[in-house]
Amino acid sequence: MGFDPTTLRRDDYGFFGPGSPSWKIWTSPTALIGFQRAVVLEHFEPYLAAAVADSQGIYSSPRARLDNTLAYFLLVAVGDGRTAIRASEHLMQVHAAMTGIEPISGRRYAANSPHTQLWIHVTGWHSVLKAYEMFGPGPLSPEEEDRYWAECVIAAELQTCKPEDVPRSRAQVRDYFEQMRPRLCSSEHAEAGMHHLLWTSPGNGAGVGFAVGSRLLSLASVATLPKWMRTLGRFDRPGLVDLAVELPAKVAVWLSSRADGYGLRAAAPYIAPMTGRILEQHVRAGEPVTPATITPARARELYGARAAVVHDAG
Repeated sequence: MGFDPTTLRRDDYGFFGPGSPSWKIWTSPTALIGFQRAVVLEHFEPYLAAAVADSQGIYSSPRARLDNTLAYFLLVAVGDGRTAIRASEHLMQVHAAMTGIEPISGRRYAANSPHTQLWIHVTGWHSVLKAYEMFGPGPLSPEEEDRYWAECVIAAELQTCKPEDVPRSRAQVRDYFEQMRPRLCSSEHAEAGMHHLLWTSPGNGAGVGFAVGSRLLSLASVATLPKWMRTLGRFDRPGLVDLAVELPAKVAVWLSSRADGYGLRAAAPYIAPMTGRILEQHVRAGEPVTPATITPARARELYGARAAVVHDAG
């Protein structure tokens, strides 16, 4: 997914704007921890695990796989409407070709299916919040949390998720995970993917920086997961390790946050370069042409592919 940093905040404040929980949480250094958690959890959904295994992206270029996905979520959170809609449409085109047969059930999978996209969306938004709470400033206020989940619903409009299925509160997120739990499973492909993302080797274009970073992040990201998920994925460890990790991780997040106000920028170039460029532009961006937020529906109407076709026809 290409990114032109000059377009990040050209037209408007995007969907959420300054002061929103989404801007705060998705630009925190804890987002890297949370997003490693999210891409690992994706593999418990068998259709998604099959799509990831068949594409081979995490093996041929694990850094690009993580970077592209995190960059997309970040663009939706902090980009203007034009940038977010175009990123969404590009991702839909990439996913459209990802179809095949899920080997456990023998049924066909499609990366753009609403069921699969909802799992990606919920695990992403929940995971970055979980990491923010555990290793960052702590829990949001009740008002901020309500707004965060409302923003999560808005962001889901850019994917194929059915609006009525998107959780609207922490309680509904818990219910969603309980509903999904009987459908989740591990497999040879899933375990290989999860373990590769947690403990990446320097080869296949990952580089030493990303390999070291993934292993350091895994110390914190695994600590955020419930016992049953760790057991299912075969990456459980003694609880003493979690306790030993918590304080150093909090200190590292605090130090990186104090360094420049957006500590994720310090680590991102080594783990997720495109994400780092987006963050840099986010910090430096001035006031947009229209200093207000926009809805996904209005952004799609103005800047989506169909709008471009109508404009060209006119």
